[in-house]
Amino acid sequence: MQNSDMQHGDMLDSEHSRELFAYYGLAVYYGQALEQQLVNLILLMKLSQGKVVSDEDLEDLYERKMSSSLGQLIHEVKHHFTFSDEETRQLNELWRQRNSIVHHYFKERIHETFSPEGRSRMIKELEDFKSRAQELELSLQQYTGAWIAQLGLNAESAAALRRLEQMHSESLHAQSMDEENQRD
Repeated sequence: MQNSDMQHGDMLDSEHSRELFAYYGLAVYYGQALEQQLVNLILLMKLSQGKVVSDEDLEDLYERKMSSSLGQLIHEVKHHFTFSDEETRQLNELWRQRNSIVHHYFKERIHETFSPEGRSRMIKELEDFKSRAQELELSLQQYTGAWIAQLGLNAESAAALRRLEQMHSESLHAQSMDEENQRD
């Protein structure tokens, strides 16, 4: 009897741990989606300034910006865009929290992973980050769409940007499906 209770307890702990890691993955995913929207805004800025004249130039710039850190992207975007005070606060807060999640999260909180209460706190925190990052990413998508319309990008530039966004979207979808399969 005790052995089956122990196995059941281990299974619950294991499932709870998997849930924690799934939320960790979602938090990182939405942090990257936020980065993508900042890259899109930078690409639009460069397109509007005539600094990108071919698909090849756009792809090169895209690759360079995608390898930039979130902090670098935020600093570059802030030089060219005016965000509300709340959006600026959110960007800075999410940047700090994203860095903590990616670089230090489990090193600093490993002891919490050993108890259901600790894992539950971590899941709540990661879920909160994911929600806030997703919300800000959607706001940035609206800026991107409005700016495309305002700039009246020519069909070729708009099509190139859409192709890059489609490539990214397909990549994110594949990643999301992988995460979903891992949770199941």
